[in-house]
Amino acid sequence: MIPPEIQLDPPAPPAPKGVVVIEAAMVTMPANPGVYRMLDQKGDALYVGKARNLKRRVLSYTQIGRLPERLRRMVSETVTMEIVTTHTEAEALLLEANLIKRLKPRFNIVLRDDKSYPWLMLTEDHPYPQIAKHRGARVRKGAYYGPFASAWAVNQTVTAMQRVFLLRSCADTVFGNRARPCLLYQIKRCSAPCVGRISEPEYGKLVNQAKAFLAGKSASVQQELASEMETSAEALEFERAAAIRDRIRGLTFVQGNDVVNPASLEDADVIAAWQIAGQTCVQVFFVRGGRNNGNRAFYPTHTRAEETPEVLSAFIAQFYDDKPPPPLVLINRELPEQGLVAEALTLKAGRKVEIHMPQRGEKHAVIQHAEINAREALERKLAETAGQAKLLEGVAKLFGMEAAPERIEVYDNSHIMGTNPYGVMIVSGPEGFHKAAYRKFGIRGAIAPGDDFAMMKEVLTRRFARGLKEQAEGAPASEWPDIVLIDGGAGQLSAVRAVLDELGVSDVKLIAIAKGPDRDAGREWLHTDGMAAFQLPPRDPVLYFLQRIRDEAHRFAITTHRAGRSKAIRQSELDEVQGIGAARKRALLNHFGSARGVKMAGLGDLEATPGINKEIARRIYAHFHPGVRMEGAS
Repeated sequence: MIPPEIQLDPPAPPAPKGVVVIEAAMVTMPANPGVYRMLDQKGDALYVGKARNLKRRVLSYTQIGRLPERLRRMVSETVTMEIVTTHTEAEALLLEANLIKRLKPRFNIVLRDDKSYPWLMLTEDHPYPQIAKHRGARVRKGAYYGPFASAWAVNQTVTAMQRVFLLRSCADTVFGNRARPCLLYQIKRCSAPCVGRISEPEYGKLVNQAKAFLAGKSASVQQELASEMETSAEALEFERAAAIRDRIRGLTFVQGNDVVNPASLEDADVIAAWQIAGQTCVQVFFVRGGRNNGNRAFYPTHTRAEETPEVLSAFIAQFYDDKPPPPLVLINRELPEQGLVAEALTLKAGRKVEIHMPQRGEKHAVIQHAEINAREALERKLAETAGQAKLLEGVAKLFGMEAAPERIEVYDNSHIMGTNPYGVMIVSGPEGFHKAAYRKFGIRGAIAPGDDFAMMKEVLTRRFARGLKEQAEGAPASEWPDIVLIDGGAGQLSAVRAVLDELGVSDVKLIAIAKGPDRDAGREWLHTDGMAAFQLPPRDPVLYFLQRIRDEAHRFAITTHRAGRSKAIRQSELDEVQGIGAARKRALLNHFGSARGVKMAGLGDLEATPGINKEIARRIYAHFHPGVRMEGAS
């Protein structure tokens, strides 16, 4: 019993939630256009919405009886509301799309698209422009064309452009250090400007033709080439005429090689959505300059209650958040606020953008083609997901789990006698491999050669220590694994169990998969806590599934190790020379083309390098030629 002289403070009342919070926020809420955010008790966004009139829109959330169950649950979890006012509703739509992509609220339709798109670049900072694939920020001066749906699509275009316009694709450092033409000149995919096989004005003419082709003026380019061929033939320059003929053939091949290549479309995106069983696939075809730059399928996250037009509208707003919209967007469903979405895209692009749902003609055929692709892609995904779900249920049954695992983490290591050691984690679940969740761990501790136990201990300690910290801070439960799978036998299983016990992790199923003494795939032994080691029949689907995810971890570990080793090799050549910083290293590589070129250079050549004085040159030469006297060295 507490003595009467000791007074305890009464417990703090629970923080208000739901309608009470929304009504309190409405007292100061303006009737302007803007964006509102509903936050939960952890400060995470539950929902992001836009409104022409914030006060009127938010008022609807206080009328609980008129809301569907999903929104009632959202309102009940709301602890805080935040707003941002804008000048127009179109600006609010753009801000809403940006916040949804960044915050990924639970109750919004979310486009999970974290990949950058490749572009084709023609440089403009060199007398002989280079054609190349480009990703990321446009820091280099040049003309950019795209986007392309995939690296494959842009690589195909670069190859075609080389064949037709003979433009160089080599880096400037390689260009500046060639003494004879490369193989691309021999197979008629480059005009070899690096060794003077073409003059600067003639090469500039090729560049202008390429730009005209990429701008959709392929007919005029073809006429120009045909005229050049006839002129050359009349002048009895048959070799030149034959070369131009080959270029015309290449141009004809490029023009006729597209699946979707409608004459009535120049710059447009063709976007079609298809919905089955509450899931949606959106297919996007990129058409630029009258050519198909490829297509990509997307699967936005949303509830089963969302209809196709609402999903498509949210997708379009978020899709163009980080890329410029073309002048025309073709769609297969009318959007709920189509005029507003078009106004927002116009505002973003700085020019008119039209959104159109064609009813007949060539454009209608194009959108139908995209719709068929969306339907077939979704059907394939649903079939794969159903198969994956069945396999996960088989794993649960095999290892005595109450429910099918939602997240399986697989770990592996890779090194060569302890050098460049890396550990990796791959993730698999109902949707297959979740590559965005893959992790690489550069081993930091001192590891004895071949000590895989120590490497695995460091990797697991770092992963689960961080996971426990995030869990304490309210991280989503989906980020915690149901199963940890390792490549190994009873010894590896015991070692991993000891690591997790030390961290206090007891709610994860541990499985080890080890090949038998003959190392034959299909005769693996499976180990787990509380069960004797056992084997499955060689053709068992669950065994094949476990082999596949183990092999994916092994592949990822090897590629990670190789990338790290290559990086170390690249850095070790010049970085070990005292006094060589980033600027001097760049000067040497620009002058000699490679670290090997620096290594093979004479003292006189090093002294003649811009940005390298005699003292540094002697230091570099001495580093690569220990024991050689400086006097007379050359």
